[in-house]
Amino acid sequence: MSEQTQQRGGALRALAIAGLVVALGAAGAWQWMTGAPGGSGAPEVVFVVPPGSTAQRVGGELEELGLIRSARGFRLLLRLKGDARRLRAGEFALRASMDAGQVIDALIRGPFVLHQVTIPEGFSARQIAARLAAEGFGTEEKFRELMFSAAFADRLDIPGPSLEGYLFPTTYSFSRPFTEERVLSAMVAETRKHLPPVIPESVRARGITDNHKLLTLASIVEKETGVPHERPYIAAVFLNRLAKGMRLETDPTVIYGIGEDYDGNIRRKDLETWTPYNTYRIKGLPPGPIASPGAEAIDAVLHPAEADYLFFVAKQSEHGVHYFSETYPLHEQAVRYFQLGKGKAPPAQDLKPAE
Repeated sequence: MSEQTQQRGGALRALAIAGLVVALGAAGAWQWMTGAPGGSGAPEVVFVVPPGSTAQRVGGELEELGLIRSARGFRLLLRLKGDARRLRAGEFALRASMDAGQVIDALIRGPFVLHQVTIPEGFSARQIAARLAAEGFGTEEKFRELMFSAAFADRLDIPGPSLEGYLFPTTYSFSRPFTEERVLSAMVAETRKHLPPVIPESVRARGITDNHKLLTLASIVEKETGVPHERPYIAAVFLNRLAKGMRLETDPTVIYGIGEDYDGNIRRKDLETWTPYNTYRIKGLPPGPIASPGAEAIDAVLHPAEADYLFFVAKQSEHGVHYFSETYPLHEQAVRYFQLGKGKAPPAQDLKPAE
């Protein structure tokens, strides 16, 4: 082998070694750039991606927080994965023990940080607006505006001028970004899950011919008692009165009609003042729900107790418990005894849970 050939072979080997070194160096650099910056014990960090954020901005903030090693490596990997346009706004639970690929997957698919809010049974729309605003889901003003917007109600296929009664009481979990429209739409959708496709004929025959009327009466039942086994009996009273053409004469509807002027007391003038919700003055149901009924109140209207009661009165000595009567004279006796502490006790009553 000539000296020239040996020199050429040596140069090629040197070039190959140099190329290998460069390749290994590049691979090592890439592995470092996209590797996890922290160990397995790294704490969870809530990372916020605002709407409209670019990959450059997200990468820069991730690097600044120590959640990735290199913003440049993050952006290159996004391009390689074809995910640059799939980044989503929201809050994400990240750790420094995640590599860049895992971070990208989390930013696209979650897990998202969820924020919970609980709406109790019997809350009115105004109370719900205040609760949602207090928990940071939007402004009370905007919630109220949407709740009492006939146009927004129409968009959600609600047969009334407001969302009252259609905001189901339960615990919700929402991920950011919040909007008042999104939150309320989810609550209305939850209500629809609890409405029947068909109302039982025995209930329809007594005036509850659609789900709007169902929610209206269920909201009254919800406000009248917090005692679970009484709900079907309360529902039976109102259904019986509707069937007989009697006024419902229920205080919660009067209070709702008074609105924000209600000071905690119902006076005779309140019972005599006409409002669309004053069931001492109007016949039949009010025009819509007065609160958000829970599943048990809805079920009580759909499956009322088999009873002929037409009246009930609260027992002052037993908080929240009622005495039920079939006749007005017996009701008067119960009112005198339980409310005024006068007269003879009415016959003992032991309500059985409705089947």
